[in-house]
Order: sequence, then C-alpha cells, then structure tokens
Amino acid sequence: MKLDVDVLRYLTKEDFRVLTAVEMGMRNHEIVPAELVERIAALKHGGTYKVMKNLLKHKLLHHDASKYDGFRLTYLGYDFLAIKTLVNRGVFSAVGRQLGVGKESDIFEVATEDGTVMAMKLHRLGRTSFRAVKSKRDYLKHRSSFNWLYLSRLAALREFSFMKALEEHGFPVPNAVDCNRHCVIMSLVPGYPLVQVKQLENPEIVFNTIIGLVVRLTEHGLIHCDFNEFNIMIDDDEKITMIDFPQMVSVSHRNAQMYFDRDVECVFKFFSKRFNMSFHECTADIDGTAVDTDDSGRPSFTSIAKDTGFLDKELSASGFTRKDQEEIAKFIEGGIKKDASSDDEDTEDDEHISVLNEANTMGVDSLHVADQTLQHDEQVEPEGNVRTCEAGPSSEPENEDGSNEEGDNETVTNDNDAELEKRLNKVRRRAVTAARGGRKTFASRNTYKDKGGKSSNSSKIQRQLSSW
Repeated sequence: MKLDVDVLRYLTKEDFRVLTAVEMGMRNHEIVPAELVERIAALKHGGTYKVMKNLLKHKLLHHDASKYDGFRLTYLGYDFLAIKTLVNRGVFSAVGRQLGVGKESDIFEVATEDGTVMAMKLHRLGRTSFRAVKSKRDYLKHRSSFNWLYLSRLAALREFSFMKALEEHGFPVPNAVDCNRHCVIMSLVPGYPLVQVKQLENPEIVFNTIIGLVVRLTEHGLIHCDFNEFNIMIDDDEKITMIDFPQMVSVSHRNAQMYFDRDVECVFKFFSKRFNMSFHECTADIDGTAVDTDDSGRPSFTSIAKDTGFLDKELSASGFTRKDQEEIAKFIEGGIKKDASSDDEDTEDDEHISVLNEANTMGVDSLHVADQTLQHDEQVEPEGNVRTCEAGPSSEPENEDGSNEEGDNETVTNDNDAELEKRLNKVRRRAVTAARGGRKTFASRNTYKDKGGKSSNSSKIQRQLSSW
C-alpha cells in the first residue's frame, strides 16, 4: 500500500483518537466491534461513526461485517499512528521519497527541522511473498494467536535492539535513532547495495572485510542469517555497512552451523561470479582473526572462539533459552541472597531441591539408597539397646547419679534416632514423588460415584455397614 502522507495533514485529533481506540481493541479482537470502538474512543460530542466513515474513505481502517459489524487497522493507519507519534517526539518533521521496497519492509527518507536526512523503515510482515514468517522465525515464541501488525512491531523492536547493541560493540551498522510500533528510524547510509556494484578497486580487501564481519559476529554470539549482497552497503571509499537484522539468531541455535555456512557461501558465490575471484590461495588469517579454513578457504564454524561477547544472551536472540538466561543471571548476581530470618527454611528448600535433582538423575537408585539407610539405622538401634541392657546390671552397685545420667543419655539418643528416622522417611517420600514425576495417585471416580444398578445397591449396603 502506498504511503500518502498528504492525508496526514487533514486528520484531526478525533481521527487519531478513533485510530488509537481500534488499535487498543485489536489486542483482544481480530475485528473490533463498532460499539467497543465507540466506548474506547469516548468522544465528547459523539460522532464516532462519522469519524470511522472518514477513516474508511482514506483506507486507514477496514470494515468487516461477515460475523458482526467491526473494524480493524490497515498498515496505512498503523503507519500514520507511528509517524504521528515520532513527529510529536521531534524525531523528524518531514517525509520524503521512497528509498527501497523489500519483501518485509518499506524504506522512506525523512528529514529533521535542521535538514538532517535519515531513513525510516516500516516493517510490513504478511505480504503474499513472505507469509511463512510464523514458521521461519520465532517472533511469537510461546504465543499461539497473532496478527501481522503485532508481528511487524516485534520485528521492529528486535531490529532496533540488535542495531543498538552492534553499534556499541563497534560493528559497521547504521545509527539507530528511535523506534515506535513497526517503524524504525536510523541514520542514512551513504552508499549503494553491493548487488548494484559492478567493479571494485580492491575486491580482495572488500571480500576479507565481509568474511571478517561474519566471523566477528559469530565470536560475539550472533549469526546474521541473511548476509548477502542485498544486505551489504558499500560507499565510494569501499567502506562496508551491514543492514537488516531482525532475523539474527544465537550461536547456540540448533541450526546455527547451517546458517553460518549459508552466509559464508552467499559471499563466496557472489564474489566468484561478479569479480571472478578464486579462493584456493586464501590464507587462514581473515581480517586479523585466526580462523581455521577448509580446502576451499571457507572459515569453519566449530573453530571460531565464541567467547568475545554474549550479545545473544543480552538480547535474548533466537536459540537462547530461558534456562541459559537464568544461569547467566545467577552468574552475574554471584549467588542467591538469603535473609537471616529464613535461613532454616532456605536450607530445607535446598535439601529438597538437591533430593529432587538426585532422584531425577538416579531414578530408582535413590529409593534403594534410602531403604539401605533405613535398614542400617534399624540394625544400629537394637545393638544400642543390648549394650544398655548389659550395662544395666553391672552398674547397679554404683551410685544412683550415674544411672540417672545413663538414663538421660538413653532418652537423648532415642530422641535423636527418632528425629533421624523422621528425616529419612521425609527424604524417602520426597524421592518417591520425584521418581514418579511428581504425580499423585488418585482413586477412581467409580469407587465413590453412584451410577445406579446392582453395583450401586451393594455400595449403599457397604456404606451402611461401615457407618454401623
């Protein structure tokens, strides 16, 4: 859909209020009912339907009456909401020509009040040429329902965060200025896409620089996943700039090596076809980084040391799980802080956690160990009783104070043994529940449910007998 910003001049506050109401209603509705839009907008003098009619004329809303009378935002209406917010922030004041069109975004030229030209990227996921984004990328993660506007917003947030982090670590990327909804504002890169370049003065230097960027990204824990001639910008001085980052994944992704090899293969294939380069004489030192290469000169994913940075963990890139994030948080905090008042409870929880971990790893062996400890304690107790019985008659001639002390010792030892037995039984019960997977056995419904017939009569008789 073509972005016509001239319409933006004639939209009133009521128009944007209704657009915002439809956006808020789309959090829970695919098609927002007209009554709900009117309630959320809450215009002072009414006229919500008149405003929606005006927005329909400019194709900022879409009307759907298949199931009920409702409306939804179009990409053009979503564009106007994002542009209006950024203009109110003072990020830019004018929108210029269109710079490019991609399978998932449109790029426009914007300018500030002082004349600084920047680039505005509007993500437009859901086009007919790129509808497999739900299965190809993990924007949704654990969510099941989605709409394309929400996916575009997630893609914009991810690209903005990646761009900020890469810029802080010295990577040649555009300067990320601001982000709102599905719109990302960045600095304008003075150059051309590498696919438009027909001739280079130093193709070997440019090639080594590009491969070095792939290796550096991997060392920092990230893989571009779309590193080709369309996403590499080059200026007149043959300076390289990377673009397009929402699809980046972590090096711990299950398909990380495949994505890495694909990026490297795209670069090798382009330079071999466009500039007739041969890579058999390439050295292992790529852009100042020692990396093992195969027979064709391609860097090896397994030989790259991935300990330079943890950008995948900082940005929660695809393939970086919540378990890894918790481990990193524990490592940074340096342990869990415990209150002095709850030391005993914490120690009991730690013992319980350790028992559950041992039971999960050892299975039934933990039960066997618990049984052995119980049997050992049962064997120890009779010996202690025999010794006390033998010592009884021999100690009669002695004074009564000694016998009282021995009686006190016996009661203390008996109390200790009882307490130890209770703790062992408690540990054994926990181990049993852990080995069973934390499941509790429940009686069948049929044991207490009266379903009529002969069985019900017999069950009634049994209940009467038990009550007598």
